[in-house]
Amino acid sequence: MTTHLNAPAAQDGMHPDPTMSLHVTSYEELVPSRYALKIGEIDVLVVSDGVLPLPTSTMSTNADPAARAAWFKEMFLGPDAFDWALNVLVVRSGEQTILVDAGLGGQFPGFPRAGQFPKRLAAAGIDLGSVTDVVITHMHMDHIGGLLVDEVKSRLRPDLRIHVAATEVAFWAEPDFTLTSMPSPVPDVLRATAAQFMNDYHDKLRTFEETYEVAPGVVVKRTGGHTPGHSVVHVTSGEERLTFAGDALFPVAFDHPDWQNGFEHDPEESVRVRVRLMQEAAASGELLVATHLPFPSVGRVAVNGDAFRWIAAFWDY
Repeated sequence: MTTHLNAPAAQDGMHPDPTMSLHVTSYEELVPSRYALKIGEIDVLVVSDGVLPLPTSTMSTNADPAARAAWFKEMFLGPDAFDWALNVLVVRSGEQTILVDAGLGGQFPGFPRAGQFPKRLAAAGIDLGSVTDVVITHMHMDHIGGLLVDEVKSRLRPDLRIHVAATEVAFWAEPDFTLTSMPSPVPDVLRATAAQFMNDYHDKLRTFEETYEVAPGVVVKRTGGHTPGHSVVHVTSGEERLTFAGDALFPVAFDHPDWQNGFEHDPEESVRVRVRLMQEAAASGELLVATHLPFPSVGRVAVNGDAFRWIAAFWDY
């Protein structure tokens, strides 16, 4: 990973001089898209895959509509839709470079601002061919779609290892959407995307049951809930720890951990998983990153009565 960890990595080409005129057109992007930090001796890079729009009702299917509307108004979001962040992780431990999830990809119409991670890895100086391992938290299309893009597939190394829970692989052979509440076209697209992923990468899959150490200090652990094989990734080095929570956490989870998400295949178990995850994070003081928290989604959790409080980390730049 060539991005210097104490450099302004999050600026992604933005000139450091704040007096620089914004009419300059030589930069492709003027927004942050990656953020580097160190967990002990392990390098971590949070990369934005962009954003995609979702209806606000999907974020809280069991909430009173008035309470949901009030929360989104208080957050200056909505009222009917909001932008959902997409974050992936790159971890370097020893000789291994690990990609955690792969974003949406660019093959889905209607989401032009997502599928950004390949160009943003390149901007960070990371060659896709250097990736030795991929961890898939779960097989929803916004986590595996990026691996189905031709320009990505053609650059991956032939000995790439893709780690995913065995339960997740089994689930997508005959997925059950009975308890979900998704926009109507989504289940068919999820099925098709998972089937294509299995077809393209079945020979590279390395399945695990409950936990697996992908590299020194990098452990993937199945939580279930969001999908039966949904997993989180713990990065630990010395006294420092960061957890990539995948889809166990959403922006509303801290104020209303009991509000269910329409994409959850087991909503009640999802509530138990996220409450337990936040309780553990509050007790340990570890850093958390999640797929759908606003970029760079690096922060900590504190207990706040019967709910929780998100404390964003100060950027080091």
